Amino acid sequence: MNFILRGFGHYAPEKVLTNADLEKIVDTSDEWITSRTGIKERHIAADDECTSDMGYEAAQKALAQAGIKPEELTHIICGTFTPDSMIPSTACRIQEKLGIKGQMCLDVQAACSGYLYALQSARGYLCLEPDSKILVVTSEVVSRRMNWEDRATCVLFGDAAGATVMTSGDTADGPHVVDVMLAADGSLGDLLTVNGGGSAYSYKLGEAIGPEYFVEFKGREVFKHAVRNMTDMCESILERNGLTKADVNVLIPHQANLRIIDAVGRRFDIPEERIFTNIARYGNTSAASVPVALSEALETGFVNKGDLVLIPTFGGGFTWGSALIQF
Repeated sequence: MNFILRGFGHYAPEKVLTNADLEKIVDTSDEWITSRTGIKERHIAADDECTSDMGYEAAQKALAQAGIKPEELTHIICGTFTPDSMIPSTACRIQEKLGIKGQMCLDVQAACSGYLYALQSARGYLCLEPDSKILVVTSEVVSRRMNWEDRATCVLFGDAAGATVMTSGDTADGPHVVDVMLAADGSLGDLLTVNGGGSAYSYKLGEAIGPEYFVEFKGREVFKHAVRNMTDMCESILERNGLTKADVNVLIPHQANLRIIDAVGRRFDIPEERIFTNIARYGNTSAASVPVALSEALETGFVNKGDLVLIPTFGGGFTWGSALIQF
């Protein structure tokens, strides 16, 4: 079966928070942030804007590009670690905003690997029900999970959403997913966490919110595991498909940190001009990172028909994966 990607869309909030703006909030500087992360600015959701709002905007664009009406959808899969609420799911909220009913709706939580986990889930549903039309949305309001007094984390993240419409079909119908590989190692989970609000951390009405409710991580350890696992998974997926590094036209990695992206590119022998990055303008948008980059790469002509695109990702859990998409 061929897994066709019929439409892409992305959305970022109107508000932009620059490094200069952050200098007024925490003890940091544009030079410090840029030299260590490659980030110059990030988008921040409006006070009345939530994860499903952004996902809806991205979904509309993907559906329009695909030429598919919302009521034709059979499944909605949303990847996020910043849902609107615990119940209902964000996928259900997006369905409501699309004005439709009856579709299977599901949230997937794999942090920054959320898009590939959601994409692989969509492939599974298509194998069971080949006539399905599946909307994959990844949307994150990471700013609501930021400790704005912690300069090590608050400079890294931004808010955005990306969406993809997937169906079965002929490879002539559009870009198609060649393969996806996923992995995880829960024993390393404590290196990147948002613990507050979970059942392992009890809380009572009226209690103060502590740092455990926000993103906490050990940067050096995360960096080391991210580079190694993303590179290894890229090599594995190419080997499984009888391909080599020379067959890859474009690398679109998770936009976590420019140093990580550069390290993966060097270890994988991919020149800078074949690596798509937009981290300078968005920061790390977690699960939204890859689909936003994919959508922009297509929109700007960075990716063209015939290109084989390799997508590595890494996130909290730890989770990681890679995908091959033939355009």
